[in-house]
Amino acid sequence: MATYLLGNGNHLHSLTSAKRSISNMNSEKKTFRARKSLIATVATLALTGAVGLGAISTGVAPVLADPVKLSQPVEAPSFADVVELVSPAVVSVRVSSVAPEAAAAGSPFPGMPGFEDLPPDHPLRRFFDQFRGEGQQGQGPRGMRPRERGPQKPRPSAQGSGFFISEDGYIVTNNHVVEGGSEYTVVMSDGTELQADLVGTDPRTDLAVLKAQSSKKFTYVDFADESKMRVGDWVVAVGNPFGLGGTVTAGIISARGRDIGASFYDDFIQIDAAVNRGNSGGPTFNLAGEVVGVNTAIFSPSGGNVGIAFAIPAALVKNVVDDLIKDGAVERGWLGVQIADVSKEIAESVGLADAKGALINDVNSGEAAEKGGIKAGDIIISVNGDDVASSRDLARKIGNQKPNADVEVVVWRNGKTETLSVKLGKMPGAEQTARASTKDQAPEATETNFGLSVTPADDGNGLLVTDVKPDSDAESSGILPGDIIRSVNSKPISSAKDMKAAADEARKAGRNRIFVQIVRDNANRFITLPIS
Repeated sequence: MATYLLGNGNHLHSLTSAKRSISNMNSEKKTFRARKSLIATVATLALTGAVGLGAISTGVAPVLADPVKLSQPVEAPSFADVVELVSPAVVSVRVSSVAPEAAAAGSPFPGMPGFEDLPPDHPLRRFFDQFRGEGQQGQGPRGMRPRERGPQKPRPSAQGSGFFISEDGYIVTNNHVVEGGSEYTVVMSDGTELQADLVGTDPRTDLAVLKAQSSKKFTYVDFADESKMRVGDWVVAVGNPFGLGGTVTAGIISARGRDIGASFYDDFIQIDAAVNRGNSGGPTFNLAGEVVGVNTAIFSPSGGNVGIAFAIPAALVKNVVDDLIKDGAVERGWLGVQIADVSKEIAESVGLADAKGALINDVNSGEAAEKGGIKAGDIIISVNGDDVASSRDLARKIGNQKPNADVEVVVWRNGKTETLSVKLGKMPGAEQTARASTKDQAPEATETNFGLSVTPADDGNGLLVTDVKPDSDAESSGILPGDIIRSVNSKPISSAKDMKAAADEARKAGRNRIFVQIVRDNANRFITLPIS
């Protein structure tokens, strides 16, 4: 390699250093290229190894991801603690009864009574006597003796649910579960079967009480404070649907104060827990394990559960059960009146601000209401300081009182309130109705401005309706010929002038209707007529 000297020695030294620097730079470039090639090679090998390892591993044991789960599970309500606590107190109720005879003793065929009344000379009398075994020295047809039947054994006739309310074995269930039964068996949650006696029933509220025949101490439950129940609260229904044994369903309180037309004492709790046949008489619990109601009825167009069930509220159950255990029956207070709801038209006609209270259609002669000064046409608006919402509400309030109890009754009469003190009677076994008497009359009639023709009643107590004009206000309000108008706006009337005067007075008071008491078929009715 040639070396050129340019200038002195220092210049030579500088040139040599520059050559060395260039040489070093070329060497570093080669080293960088080598390192880059090596890194690429190693990366390729690593990737190839990873692929190869994965292929080998897949053939032996696949690598799985961890199972999914929440590190902090969502808190959901559990009813397990409640169910575990109350289940020993809930029982299945089996009822047995003696089946009725297929036919009466004198009737040879079921469903064909009355053959024993055939005359002796009737062509068929001899045949039926022979069929019954008569006329041949006690022998039946063809000389055979009739089959002698011994006492019939009770047969299973109903199945429902119930629950213990005391450690000595008192059990609450429905009246319709035990009705007609002669033997009662309760099956506990552990399968133990016990015979039970019927203590008492109350058909009006569909409740009954049994007493287990055992000296052991039972797990029992208590009733909830009804004032603390709210629509939307969780509830648990425990019972014996379809005879399956202890079954638990859950839901919420859907509504309160339901009236399903079962009786005057309807005040049901509606729940959406699944309740079916066999749940009758079983309890519905709150989350504290207290009984909020007794399952009694369901709304079911199809015959199965649709999420609308009705339970008798705890407060009513407790009152009825206490009476049944104490006396074997329930004694209720009794006013002795015929009642109806107050419509908006009636409220307007008598000057009431709201369509509330119970209208007295009639008062039974000699009973508590009459003795206390209550009259037909009065509207009872409160009892012992509690407002009366409707006729059913009045029936419940009076029925919850004991016979001979003194109650304070506030009535709306002649546009103002009056307070009466009434000593209640005892509710009879059957409802009573008041009777009045009128004679058919057709004397000369007087027309009124309401589309009515009237004449004084035979006894001088009111006006007899002799004619009703078609399309008149009277016809629209339901008045018929033959009705007796006793009073208008709670004031007795005896002439058409009295009726007009009552209408004028109502108009001056700013009312658009009059309140009319009529008698039809010996029963009171109240209607309203618009003032034209």
